[in-house]
Amino acid sequence: MEITLTNLLKRHGDRVQKVLNILVESPYFYVEDDHDSFLFLRRHRAEFVEFFKQFYGWSLLIDSKCARVYKAEWHNTAITPANRSLFHFSKRDECLAFMMLLEFFEKQLEENSMTVEDKQNLRFHFGDLLDYSQKRFIEVFPDKNEEYSQDKVRDRIWKSVMPELERHRFITKIKPPEDLQATAAELIYEAMPALYHYNGAALSRTIPELTKTNGVNDD
Repeated sequence: MEITLTNLLKRHGDRVQKVLNILVESPYFYVEDDHDSFLFLRRHRAEFVEFFKQFYGWSLLIDSKCARVYKAEWHNTAITPANRSLFHFSKRDECLAFMMLLEFFEKQLEENSMTVEDKQNLRFHFGDLLDYSQKRFIEVFPDKNEEYSQDKVRDRIWKSVMPELERHRFITKIKPPEDLQATAAELIYEAMPALYHYNGAALSRTIPELTKTNGVNDD
């Protein structure tokens, strides 16, 4: 079986190995991580796609800002889901919060006329996300206003969700100037290109709570 990446490896061994390592070292490879390596990957996209498909059965997804390898099947079943280092939320409200982030992201893109092709990534205040999500939780659970007050949504839900989103590189916290004491609501986050890889509207249809509040009717 001839793999075209072999020829590329002979000519650019160090660069090929570097790209392969970057792709498996974190969930997402962004253009700003290593501009030259990202351009090399895009230039030789076909060779890398073929390599991951034939040797691993993985899909390599690439757009103008982000690349990732997607693994559809877990082969070592001795490692239980709880012990796999994967992006995963197990609690209902955490799952809903992630979906609300995708909704918020898509609305912000529309309002700011932004696409993945824009050079700059979307930035937002945490307070705006909190306001949006708190209203959505009340829409989803209209009889639980006290349980989903803004303080409780912030402390009980987002306090644990935001670090996970940062760890898996969906968002990045923008460090405020040293002479500025910013409140939680004033903190600025950058929405990373990985969020473009999720279709929030389509995923929302799989969640009954969100479907009924978005006015979606399957009849």
